[in-house]
Amino acid sequence: MKITDIRELSVPLAGNVANALVSFAEHNVSLIAVTSDVIRNGKPLIGYAFDSIGRFAQGGILRERLIPRVLRAEPESLLADGGELFDPSRVLQVALRNEKPGGHGDRAAAAAALELAFWDLNAKINDEPAHVTIARQFGCTGKAQGIDVYAAGGYYYADENAGTLKQELESYQRMGFSAFKMKIGGASLSTDVARIESALTVVNGDGKRLAVDANGRFDLNTALDYARAIAPFGLRWYEEIGDPLDYDLNRRVAEVYAGPIATGENLFSAPDIKNLALFGGMRAGKDIFQMDPGLSYGLTEFGRMIAVLEQHGFDRAQVYPHGGHLINLHIAVGLELGGCEAYPGVFQPFGGYPLECALENSSVRPTDAAGFGLEQKAELKPWLEKLTA
Repeated sequence: MKITDIRELSVPLAGNVANALVSFAEHNVSLIAVTSDVIRNGKPLIGYAFDSIGRFAQGGILRERLIPRVLRAEPESLLADGGELFDPSRVLQVALRNEKPGGHGDRAAAAAALELAFWDLNAKINDEPAHVTIARQFGCTGKAQGIDVYAAGGYYYADENAGTLKQELESYQRMGFSAFKMKIGGASLSTDVARIESALTVVNGDGKRLAVDANGRFDLNTALDYARAIAPFGLRWYEEIGDPLDYDLNRRVAEVYAGPIATGENLFSAPDIKNLALFGGMRAGKDIFQMDPGLSYGLTEFGRMIAVLEQHGFDRAQVYPHGGHLINLHIAVGLELGGCEAYPGVFQPFGGYPLECALENSSVRPTDAAGFGLEQKAELKPWLEKLTA
């Protein structure tokens, strides 16, 4: 059993929205196809994956460094013991040959796209959904009955008006979502408070069903000003308050803000998470960790992150991966995490789930399709076909 081809395609994101710091109008995503010599129904099995949403594609890193290393490797070096499946951890080790420790950034996302495609391929070899393969590999039962999910949106729009945010969240509500996340930090504090109040009308004033996300914009004083202003709302969480590596800022806000804090989507390794657990002031049973396998070398490293958290007294139920797409849905289900986010209205063709996914009262479960089921997503299918044409 061997790999016959690996391809990358940089796919543009649709839409013109922005958070407190970044416009996504120019962003794209690396889509990967890993073709094997395993034949089913007259066609080779192909593993698909992508890095994650809200960053830029890593085509150069993949095409010039990582993909050639994997294609040059001895086929047996990529296989799991027994030779019946591929070993994503060994693929990752081959892909990162001669790469120095640290220096994560875009390299971590590039490696993740490649590694995750092998999980999709393995699940297809087993003819089962990816969450089943993942649960078995990590010794979990899984949550095939469904998992908690919230609709992430509430961005700043180029034609922002008083009704836009409320209308957006109401559209998600009609889809079956009952919990939501919105952006803050891209306007004045008073304007953002008014936006939060507008969003709360959608959930009948229940702050536990609304989270806010500053996307790392705030310095300490601004972070504390917002903390004082939003505390009375009793929000679901206060996310990515300052620079993701400013553990001291996160700790100092946690000391005075009684509500949950969420962070971690821009941390890309197990040592990063160890430092967050030790120095970030995160509270067991309360705060939320949002590491994203598609940004952090894939599921192999993500599993190490979960192990680090549990070693330091945190529960995997506190983990809600950033990303809002099918791959992270399968990972959250397979690893029995607290839940995950969804992008039902933004970041196409990657965001959200196909219609076949059962969604009710902000609980969702994957379909029975083999692998991650990316082929079921109508917006993404043409790009998959273009990649392998």
